[in-house]
Amino acid sequence: MTKQQIIESFDPSQPGLADATIFGLPFSAEQSEIIIIPVPWEVTVSYGAGASDGPEAILDASYQVDLNHQDFPELWKLGVYYADIPSEWKKNSDKYKDLAQPIIEMLETGEAIETYPALEEDLAKINKVCRELHTQVKEKVLYWINQGKKVVLLGGDHSTPLGYYEALATKHDNFGILHLDAHMDLRIAYEGFTYSHASIMYNALQIPQISKIVQVGIRDFCEQEVDVVQKSKQRVIVHTDSDIKKQMFEGKTWQQQCDEIINQLPQKVCISFDIDGMYPWYCPNTGTPVPGGFSFEQATYLFNKLMNSGKEIIGFDLVEVAPGENDDWDGNVGARMLFHMCGVLAKNNGLHTGKPIVF
Repeated sequence: MTKQQIIESFDPSQPGLADATIFGLPFSAEQSEIIIIPVPWEVTVSYGAGASDGPEAILDASYQVDLNHQDFPELWKLGVYYADIPSEWKKNSDKYKDLAQPIIEMLETGEAIETYPALEEDLAKINKVCRELHTQVKEKVLYWINQGKKVVLLGGDHSTPLGYYEALATKHDNFGILHLDAHMDLRIAYEGFTYSHASIMYNALQIPQISKIVQVGIRDFCEQEVDVVQKSKQRVIVHTDSDIKKQMFEGKTWQQQCDEIINQLPQKVCISFDIDGMYPWYCPNTGTPVPGGFSFEQATYLFNKLMNSGKEIIGFDLVEVAPGENDDWDGNVGARMLFHMCGVLAKNNGLHTGKPIVF
């Protein structure tokens, strides 16, 4: 069937099709405007585990998401497709995560890795396989971009978007990152791992096409990260959770703060959303939860403001969703945020998502 025939025969009011792609949609990759690349990876996890299971948890929960989104009621007609990826990604994540744990445990005792040649060799292996993953992700992203698709990355831990940013950098010579997170992620080779989840934004700064990183919701950082920010000459701008709340308590609205955040970004923007930026009760099983944060609605409001600001959203990643052992709440929250962000990306890029529903 043609895409139009599928649209005419599909009932979006019924439960999503379990044998279909994400959100129960009936479209093929070729028929879909948005391609989601899942990256089930968490080799350098330093606290709570589970982010590598995030993409599957979001996929499973997505079938229960109602498609008649208030802001983007016809988003489903565009097609959102969950791409096939190499099975080795998850296998390597599990394998090398086990290899990384003795290194982390040794460092936590205050010992130097140089005194353990076997662990030093394992560290080199881990850095190598992480670099290989980023290269493979870059190739996957570029394949779909070259097919005319809007491409989204779904982690996995926060190390996973590096290849995604590198792919975007081959297509855009100047763009910024709107980074929502509890952490700065500006550590340099955290715990010896060049591609640590805690180093993603430091590694992003090594990409010359990324001219600005604007961080929102930050509430946990170290001295080294502060030094990176201060030496960045305003290439990194930080809105801590404490400062955001203080301004709100003193009368500055979230609307005003969002306008300020958006004005600090360049014309082209990629969104990077670590789910631990929100209040911990939204995704309590995320790897490194921190008290404080912002609400689901604050995040979607900021994204909608960016969507309508005249700036161009060139992509986004959503990372660090980790499922709980006895419930699918984290996946449920992640799936709904993913759907909203797909709507923001689509509408900002001139794709028809329908008129917002007004009651």
